[in-house]
Amino acid sequence: MKEQIVTRIKEAGVVGAGGAGLPTHVKADASVDTVLVNGASCEPLLMSDPYLLESECQTVIRGLQTMMDCVGAKRGIICLKGKHEHAMAVVKDAVAKVPGGQIEVFELKDFYPAGDEHVLVHEVLGKTVPERGIPLQVGAVVSNVETLLNVAHAMDGAPVTHRYVTVTGEVKTPMVVKVPVGTAISDMLAYAGGPTIQDYKVVDGGPMMGRVKASIEEPVTKTTSGLIVLPPEHNVVAGKIKDPERIRKITNSICCQCTRCTDLCPRNLLGHSLHPHKLMRVFASHELDSEVAKEALLCSECGVCEKFACPMMISPREVNAQIKRVLMQGKVRWESSKEELVSSPFRESRFVPTSRLIQRLGLTQYMDHPKTGESFTPSSVTLLLGQHIGAPAQCVVAVGDRVKVGDLLGEIPEGAMGARVHASIDGVVESISDGKVTIRADR
Repeated sequence: MKEQIVTRIKEAGVVGAGGAGLPTHVKADASVDTVLVNGASCEPLLMSDPYLLESECQTVIRGLQTMMDCVGAKRGIICLKGKHEHAMAVVKDAVAKVPGGQIEVFELKDFYPAGDEHVLVHEVLGKTVPERGIPLQVGAVVSNVETLLNVAHAMDGAPVTHRYVTVTGEVKTPMVVKVPVGTAISDMLAYAGGPTIQDYKVVDGGPMMGRVKASIEEPVTKTTSGLIVLPPEHNVVAGKIKDPERIRKITNSICCQCTRCTDLCPRNLLGHSLHPHKLMRVFASHELDSEVAKEALLCSECGVCEKFACPMMISPREVNAQIKRVLMQGKVRWESSKEELVSSPFRESRFVPTSRLIQRLGLTQYMDHPKTGESFTPSSVTLLLGQHIGAPAQCVVAVGDRVKVGDLLGEIPEGAMGARVHASIDGVVESISDGKVTIRADR
């Protein structure tokens, strides 16, 4: 059974929908005790996970059971914040009807980043994932809500062709909308009634870890969870588009070594050897080969240090990320001390409440519940052959080919880790270039 499940997930092109994009067949080919469903809806404003648990709960549970069967898990735990009252009621009612008692519900507190895999495992199971490690090392697999929805569809022979996306911020009608993978951001903004301001930027993902898109003609991918429209000068946007070299110079001159970034760092609070305040001196001292510099490899880039902790309003997250990129290019690895990790006794008192974070980010005005139940199909889509961790898919179609939803466009290269890519609308292949396949809908 395990081999059949892994094969179907692989054939369907399922990847982690939470943002990382790891091909799910890789994660499914493991043996663990517990599968955690990550429904934390960790980032402010993003609402697709609670919506799916309300509207597609039975399908998500079927995906969870499939994953449990595949990895041999005896426990499945759906993790959801208690503030999502309606979704929580639906989940509890659905779980109560599942025979065997192997599926549970865990009510998460409303803090950021509750959805970080390491934090989630510690909260739910009381176990600490090793530094630079993965939940598998403590007997768990963590899967996003939409990932498990796609696993259930994969068992029915349906590949990943659509994505649920939260469109919010400065748009006329904030919504959670189901769209074909490859839909242009501009088409989605138009469907949401269009931007309410003339000059704006679009953040792909959440306000904390999302990235500002270079163009609204870029397409939605399998990992696109949200599109947030904000003014260019907004607190969320400004730091993301600032020149990296300028960030380093400002940090070198302004950081006062107060340690607040370290005090509130979620990974440090779990006992990991990460001290962001020390990393702020690495570029100035030119000690990129030091043991302190290597700590950057432990950073999850959650952004607490940047958007909540730092009183000087500089960006430890961005500096950490720059150091990490240099180290990874040099193939530097983290070497754990093998000592038992002990979480901080102050950990719970230093949780970042989501409500306070929203105020700090200046997002309060965008907290109205988005419209749900929406779906949209554009006149064309552009699908990236590389929208996942691993090697890009190899194109198996040609310009002029007629395709239908679910037809294979890109195959995993022989011997490589990757994910298949499938047509998300019926139509004709209009162009193939730069790792992109554009399909024009039938008229």
